[in-house]
Amino acid sequence: MRRMILTLCLLASPAFAADDERLNELFTSLENADETSWEQIENKIWSEWSESGSPAMDLLLQRGREATTEERYEEAIEHLTALVENAPDFAEGWNARATAYYAAGLIGPSLHDIARTLELEPRHFGALSGLGRILEETGNDPAALEAYSEALSIHPHRPSLIRAVERLEGALEGKSI
Repeated sequence: MRRMILTLCLLASPAFAADDERLNELFTSLENADETSWEQIENKIWSEWSESGSPAMDLLLQRGREATTEERYEEAIEHLTALVENAPDFAEGWNARATAYYAAGLIGPSLHDIARTLELEPRHFGALSGLGRILEETGNDPAALEAYSEALSIHPHRPSLIRAVERLEGALEGKSI
């Protein structure tokens, strides 16, 4: 397995960033979307985020996501670690590994990878949502509210974000934030 991953990495090209201009347009569209179009725009953003510019790196991302979905977390982390080692500026690689770490119960490494994701792509509403979830689960509701609110400011139509903000605002009402 490791040899196959290393071989894929050797085939990688150096271009790893999604088209910023295209993403800017999509985020503007998402902000102005209506109830019937936001999901389609969100899917386009995820698609842009998922393209590293290298077929080999995209394959590692795909395999890592598949392994995570199939609850083969060790394998997922192996694929995604190879990805971030070889494409350190590819935000979605870090986000996918953060998800795999979280699913494996490894909260510290997940938080590290979320931080790296947000350094590379501050508008990553998925990473912000994941951060909010971890903070809420660990009892830091004020910080969770901040993370969810930031995600909601970027993606104002996602029902799960709206519910999370409402839930935490209600829970924290009357408390010092």
